[in-house]
This record gives sequence, C-alpha cells and structure tokens, in this order.
Amino acid sequence: MSVNTINSYGKISVTDESIALVVAHTALECYGVVDLVARKFSDSFKEIFSKHRKCKGIKILTIGDRIHVDLDIILKYGVSISAVAESVRRSVKYNVEQFTGMIVDSININVVGVRV
Repeated sequence: MSVNTINSYGKISVTDESIALVVAHTALECYGVVDLVARKFSDSFKEIFSKHRKCKGIKILTIGDRIHVDLDIILKYGVSISAVAESVRRSVKYNVEQFTGMIVDSININVVGVRV
C-alpha cells in the first residue's frame, strides 16, 4: 500500500516501506530506545530475508490519507516508560507528518522488553 496525494505538481505516492524507514530512524534517535524488535517469530523470520532490516517491529497501515503506526520497541533499563513512549509518539508523529504531508491518525507503541 501507499499514501497518495495530488497537488499542482502532479501525483505523489509514498510507500509504506519509506514511511517505516522514517519511523525507524526517528524512534531509534529518541533517548531510552535501545532497539526495534519483531513481536512474532514469523515476523522476525520474514525480516531476516527482507531488504529493509531496520524496519523490524514496525507496521504501517494506510487508510485513505490517514496513517496508522504500530511500533514494538525495547527500552533502556531505568528510564520512565511513559515518558519515553510519549517522546517517541510525538517525534514519530511530527516526522512522518512532515515527510508525507498526511495525517498520522494513531501510533501504538508496544514496549516488548528492557535492556541493561
């Protein structure tokens, strides 16, 4: 799937993979996030053979001009889970909306684990 928009320059199409790359880079830049992980074994097995290994643990769903993001992360030990999750949510929403020009409708953050 992809997000499509039309303006005076023509038709613009942004793929889910490119949105996932923006989400991955943004999430990993946030303080307290150690890694992105796949939740299911079948997902991690698929990602071993995919081109974009940095996009593990990210699911993008586009409905019309709305974007829904699911993100599975591992946090650093000792950080406030709610503070880091809110920081990731705000950063991802801002960067994806700036990148695509579309509205991010929801961002679900699943904290899968903690690393020392």
